[in-house]
Amino acid sequence: MSVVFEEEVRQEAATAVAKRMVTAARTAPKAKGKDTLVAAIVDAETRKTIASHMRTMVETSGAGKFFQRDADNLELSDGLVLLGTRIDPMGLHPCGLCGFADCDEKRQHPDHPCSFNTGDLGIAVGSAVSVAMDARVDNRVMFSIGMAVRELNLLGNDVRIVYGIPLSIGSKDPFFDRKPGK
Repeated sequence: MSVVFEEEVRQEAATAVAKRMVTAARTAPKAKGKDTLVAAIVDAETRKTIASHMRTMVETSGAGKFFQRDADNLELSDGLVLLGTRIDPMGLHPCGLCGFADCDEKRQHPDHPCSFNTGDLGIAVGSAVSVAMDARVDNRVMFSIGMAVRELNLLGNDVRIVYGIPLSIGSKDPFFDRKPGK
């Protein structure tokens, strides 16, 4: 007779949900059908590296103290999904939603986001977190993780906007009732 306790399958469960999350993000609608999304699942060792870098960012680059709180949350997590976007204008005329007259003018400013790329990323994030919610896995969208991932160049230097979604399977949601960071 065999008994498998929940603690023994927690990591496996978090990874299974993370895989479903990146699938949901990938299949989320994209403007003009143009896919600029980058999705990844992060292992435990890399989560520690990201958390450490977030703390360094507080000390060296003036990042808000909430980066420390978010790093603590990340270290408590059972998984991490990263979702990011490349900046690639859609070539729509007329548009100007990014603040430039058209995509030709926007292309002269490659680091300035295209509204459709960021909108598509938001839809993908929403699709991913809905999967985690359906599985009753605690999660939180964190731009602070994305900033550290970008500085570490984990998704490539062409991925300009990144969000991290840590996952937790436990009796208490570590991403709720958090002390505010300054």
